[in-house]
Amino acid sequence: MAFAFETEGLVKRFGRTEALAGVDLAARPGTVLGVLGPNGAGKTTAIRILATLLRPDGGRAEVGGIDVVRHAAEVRRLIGLTGQYASVDEELTGRENLVLLGRLLDLGWERAKVRADELLERFGLAEAASRRASTYSGGMRRRLDLAAGMVGDPQILFLDEPTTGLDPGKRDELWRTIRELVAEGRTVLLTTQYMEEADALADEITVINRGEVIAHGTPAQLKQVVGGQAVAVRPVDPAHTALAAKVLRAVSGHEPDESGGVASAPVDSPRLLSEITAGLDAAEVEVAELSLRLPSLDDVFFALTGHHDSRTDAEVDAA
Repeated sequence: MAFAFETEGLVKRFGRTEALAGVDLAARPGTVLGVLGPNGAGKTTAIRILATLLRPDGGRAEVGGIDVVRHAAEVRRLIGLTGQYASVDEELTGRENLVLLGRLLDLGWERAKVRADELLERFGLAEAASRRASTYSGGMRRRLDLAAGMVGDPQILFLDEPTTGLDPGKRDELWRTIRELVAEGRTVLLTTQYMEEADALADEITVINRGEVIAHGTPAQLKQVVGGQAVAVRPVDPAHTALAAKVLRAVSGHEPDESGGVASAPVDSPRLLSEITAGLDAAEVEVAELSLRLPSLDDVFFALTGHHDSRTDAEVDAA
């Protein structure tokens, strides 16, 4: 199968720290590959190698069938990159930012202006085109940053946590834009801190932890890692979360997750819900919310890495 991008045995070291220890990634054309992992797992390092910003210390990486080390300039013509933070020049207007990038990509003055206006319209920034980027809201800056990555009309996009810091409404807007780009046949590598984002956008997901791939599959396949259903308990008094977790542990036989004032654990049978309710009553835990649900990617992430989500690791990404 011809992949839009692929890595095999990718290795990268920073001094004594091995950021990548033999990572394999691959995405079929016209799909979204979600890459999840705690901070420090190596997600950004992998993207920077694919985008020709870092050289690997081992293994290989290809984009569009082209080796990223031997033919870096050719790879750059195929890709667009949006990092974790908006990289636009705040002293320039939205239009000036995009025209400047067009000129750097040798589009020519007139073509650069036309391309800038096309992208400003597409990303809902036409009315703000003449305003300095410093006056843009966080959501507008992220859209301008994504538009900047599209100036060269790339077929392969590397989006490194593109919705970080956005409120849910602005995140939904960016999700719609990403879906539109993929519907046009583009391929996306998406790293994200939000499990629901990966669930909503990714065709396949690779989970990385400590520089190694620990799981890969569709969202549905990964949810089978947890299996069955899960019970979530939110006590009225958050101080009782540990007590609720003790009840879940005793009834379910699984180690609960405690975060955000909620205790949750997988259950092998929905019939255990009545036993959990009785146990909570016996422990005098007043419940604000009690739910039985199918496992989420958040449950999968916790089961695989021991973290509730990718934001809880204290380590800083090596790159």
